[in-house]
Amino acid sequence: MRLLLDTHAFLWWIINDDRLSQTARRAIADDDNEVLVSAVSAWEITTKHRTGKLPAAEPLAENIARAISLEGFGELPITVDEAARAGALPGPHRDPFDRMLIAQALARNLILLSNESLFDRYGVRRLW
Repeated sequence: MRLLLDTHAFLWWIINDDRLSQTARRAIADDDNEVLVSAVSAWEITTKHRTGKLPAAEPLAENIARAISLEGFGELPITVDEAARAGALPGPHRDPFDRMLIAQALARNLILLSNESLFDRYGVRRLW
């Protein structure tokens, strides 16, 4: 499977947080799966850390690329087409980070690892 980690799933994996479901934990740990972290998650983590919403994420915010590499995950860049798709998504969901993850999962046929059931309204394949 090709998995795209929602920002919280990535963060909870890194800090070994119990809020990460056992299903998600097994999928991430499975060497047969390709695990990707979007550039939008780096933006979200560093933004929330800077604004004081994620004070515990300081070590991660300082070098997200290194953390991604150490875990054996892949980096997922954002394309112009994906950005346009995120902006054009219908519905009331206002979080720009989530909208980008939805757009990337749809555009690249990825399974989004997230506890956000709201994503289901967009036709995203989601695992939790």
